Amino acid sequence: MTDTARIEQDIRAARARLEGTVNELAYRAQPQVIAERQVQSLKLRLASATHTEDGELRIERIGAVVAAAVVVVVAVGLLRRRRG
Repeated sequence: MTDTARIEQDIRAARARLEGTVNELAYRAQPQVIAERQVQSLKLRLASATHTEDGELRIERIGAVVAAAVVVVVAVGLLRRRRG
């Protein structure tokens, strides 16, 4: 293979790699794909916050969140009653 042919082959290979990279970046930049990644990330964080590594529920954390939600709902209700 001549030097010219080798250089042309290298250029074609570099173009193919660059095209693949550009296509991957274009795919990742699509709003729907970004939203899907965010949803998956949120699901994983929620699962790790509410389950142990063995897959069992973390009752104390779930109870704390429920209790906090009840406090917020009661506080909002009292504030509305006071203003109204």
